[in-house]
Amino acid sequence: MSSGIVLPKEFVYPASAVVATFYLLFWQTMRVGRARRSAKIDYPQVYAENAEVAANHAAKVFNCTQRAHQNTLEALPVMISGTLITGLTYPIVAASLCGGWVFARILYTIGYSTGDPKKRNMLGSNYIGLLCMLGLMGSSTASVVGLIRSL
Repeated sequence: MSSGIVLPKEFVYPASAVVATFYLLFWQTMRVGRARRSAKIDYPQVYAENAEVAANHAAKVFNCTQRAHQNTLEALPVMISGTLITGLTYPIVAASLCGGWVFARILYTIGYSTGDPKKRNMLGSNYIGLLCMLGLMGSSTASVVGLIRSL
């Protein structure tokens, strides 16, 4: 017996939201590169050393910018998989939560890239992003449970 998943026509929305994450990462990568050049931190050094940070504010800005990018990369697998799984049954919810997360990451990156880690929660971006991630975790779980029950 063969069964398949038929994608709803609205699946284009979560797919578009996932594509937005590509542009988010590209933008963050450009910011990291600019900060790296400004701080004169050579490859393959991932972060500036404490002595470099103490002597050069640009090195702290680099570390903060790099950390914002790294933190985004750490969350990305959950966000992309959660968006695509949720999108199978709740495409508008999936797109909205992923889009909200991308917006929150932009604010987070701008705030963190000031060189002051306390500014990374600019306009509540940490909380917005966390709520979007938790929403995707819950809705993707509901989607999978629904798919399993339909077997």
